[in-house]
Amino acid sequence: MAEAAALAGYGPSGSPALAFTLAGQQPPSEAMRRILDGLRRKLEKHGHQFRAGAEEGVGFVMHVVDAAKPRSFRRRSQAVFVLGVTEVSERPDDVLAAGYPILIRSLSNLLLYIVNDGTRVETHFVTLEQGAYSIDTDLDSDAYYDALYSRVAPLACSRLVINNIFEPDLPEELWQGDEFTRQLAEAGKRLDALNLLPAPFPIQELLSPEEWRHVQRLYSLGGLSYGNLSVRRDEKTFWMSGSGVNKADMKVIGRDMLLVKDYDEARGAMILSVPPDVKPNRVSVDAIEHWMIYREHPTVGAIVHVHAWMDDIPSTDINYPCGTYELAHAVAEKVRQAPDPSRAVVGLRNHGLTITGRSLDDIFDRIEGRIIPQVPMT
Repeated sequence: MAEAAALAGYGPSGSPALAFTLAGQQPPSEAMRRILDGLRRKLEKHGHQFRAGAEEGVGFVMHVVDAAKPRSFRRRSQAVFVLGVTEVSERPDDVLAAGYPILIRSLSNLLLYIVNDGTRVETHFVTLEQGAYSIDTDLDSDAYYDALYSRVAPLACSRLVINNIFEPDLPEELWQGDEFTRQLAEAGKRLDALNLLPAPFPIQELLSPEEWRHVQRLYSLGGLSYGNLSVRRDEKTFWMSGSGVNKADMKVIGRDMLLVKDYDEARGAMILSVPPDVKPNRVSVDAIEHWMIYREHPTVGAIVHVHAWMDDIPSTDINYPCGTYELAHAVAEKVRQAPDPSRAVVGLRNHGLTITGRSLDDIFDRIEGRIIPQVPMT
């Protein structure tokens, strides 16, 4: 029900549909104009308000970019989600390899990659998680625009929860960590040994230094790294890997591993306890998801998230963006439905896995030999 609500223009918490606009260059073909017009009609039908030429108050942007020279939409706020839209005249051998640099250089959350050779139009989506999938329905069909909307609705209805409130009140006896942080560091090494920390696509190599600095400032990024893991410390707090850190070499408390205390709903931010003498790093963007699971299920002692897959598992229906309340809510709902929430395996559509366990060792004992490195795209 919650995920169906998002497709109706509302997130699971009842948050309203975001206003949207169109930006970038003029559509280069009649086919793209039809696609954008049809998507606009679907967005408006689902309660999203179009604001021509506006940015103030807009949360979702359809940004038309030149595939040969993609330019970015420079957000003023991290809460703005961007659908890049581009068109090429020939289908590449590998849509993902051709489209991913355009996705990154245009600073988009998702890329709509149109192949138009003058006789046939193909539409593909390229994701930040390095996935690609297609929509095969005919452009003249209303079902085609329903399918388009179902792909962009997660962007148009989501709220980021990636801000942190740093409170320099970590007890001195924890400045060098404890038994739980040692477990966390060892688990990071085990993920690396299992090849479950794939090197991210070289985003920094695709962006200019100015664009990379803009991304770092906007999202408080310290670096780039996939996956995350956490371990419960007590009833209300848990240790979690930091954003962008090398999970195979976590050492510094407040930088590589952080103690999550709570979630401030009014400010949409995670509350962290950090040492007073360390410049803190932001915790992983999935902290809100882990917080929801730990608070609801006292028997969950650890959580691991990887960009991989396992056969025969329940999964979310909608691929919400990382770090959003909606993704956290969808995963928490699947954990709740598991026969044993303390030992759940949940697939995140077109993204990866979230695995709960009574301990980190419990998780590894259950996943070794069952992991599939490639996430299926649907």
